[in-house]
Amino acid sequence: MTDTLTTTDETPTDDTPTVETATTQPGPAQTISKTVAGKTVTLTPEQAEAFGRELDELKERVIADLGERDATYIRRMIKAQRSLEVGGRALLFGGIFPPFWLAGTAMLGLSKIIDNMEIGHNVMHGQYDWMGDPAISSRGFEWDTACPADQWRHSHNYMHHTYTNIVGLDRDVGYGILRMSADQKWKPYYLGNPLWAFLLMVLFQYGVALHEMESEKIASGEISIKDKREILSGIWDKTKRQTLKDYVAFPLLAGPFAPWVFTGNLTANLIRNVWSYMIIFCGHFPEDVQEFTIEETKAESRGQWYFRQILGSANLTGGKLFHILSGNLSFQIEHHLFPDMCSNRYQEVAPRVRALADRYGIPYNSASLFRQFGTTWLNNLRLAFPGGGEPYEPRREQASQS
Repeated sequence: MTDTLTTTDETPTDDTPTVETATTQPGPAQTISKTVAGKTVTLTPEQAEAFGRELDELKERVIADLGERDATYIRRMIKAQRSLEVGGRALLFGGIFPPFWLAGTAMLGLSKIIDNMEIGHNVMHGQYDWMGDPAISSRGFEWDTACPADQWRHSHNYMHHTYTNIVGLDRDVGYGILRMSADQKWKPYYLGNPLWAFLLMVLFQYGVALHEMESEKIASGEISIKDKREILSGIWDKTKRQTLKDYVAFPLLAGPFAPWVFTGNLTANLIRNVWSYMIIFCGHFPEDVQEFTIEETKAESRGQWYFRQILGSANLTGGKLFHILSGNLSFQIEHHLFPDMCSNRYQEVAPRVRALADRYGIPYNSASLFRQFGTTWLNNLRLAFPGGGEPYEPRREQASQS
């Protein structure tokens, strides 16, 4: 019997559930078809079952092999992040000298990137819970950004990873302010799509912090801001702490060098914001990445969930340092398939995932950061206009009964 999932506020223990939304009911097994780059991709229920079984086996083999090298990896990342932060902040105290300011700002920016991408994001997915180390427990970890960790675990780990790219359920589709899918009804506000995207990019930590506010529902009148009072209080408390730390406490400690510390912290946060935005958007919204409707994912099996994760994700090519700075989210496909797998394992499983996708005729989207970012921005610009996306009905491949 296939397990199903209903929408609740609880974070599920299984990162790869099957989906039954509040607006759908279980039905007969479906053959799913999507059109990608002009070609129809089809997965029958039997193929989906076999596909899911093979991916489950791949994950089980990796999980069984976790051990000292994985623990050493995350400890080295934490040590590197702390060294960069301490060194960067120390150099900024002498920021009146341009080389010190440049080096200090760069080091602090890198420390924030590693803290958010490779450590915070992955630790909060439970990737290292098997170690039993309370310092890197998914339930208690807090990170160096404006978004409260507990809110992130719900809006990201649960809502995004359960309903990846399902329009109307996945809040990451547009972040409540952008039109990133043709299935989002156009309105004049979206003419500002490129501007809103730029502002989100430079202020990304605050955009992420507001994720749990469900701003699109507030704007539509479905809920009021009073309904989100507790959420807003948590955001305010965390943002206040971050602001005091970076823009008050450390500048005051620098005495007469306060202006250089202030601007260094501001620039480091900007570096982190822009980089995080680029990695995340390039993994979700470049050319040929697919969105899904609630109807298409009705009574979705585990294998079909895997199918959606691959079609709804894109990878980025690059070297070892690039992958580390991306939090290994350059392997976004593998991350969406296996959110709780240690991120340092994504690179080694990627060729096996790709070979499996090829065998089942499922497109595997992988390209350079430059290309993915370019097509993401073109998509953003195209969807700013009412004719930017094809109408819903002709565009969608309807699921057929098997």
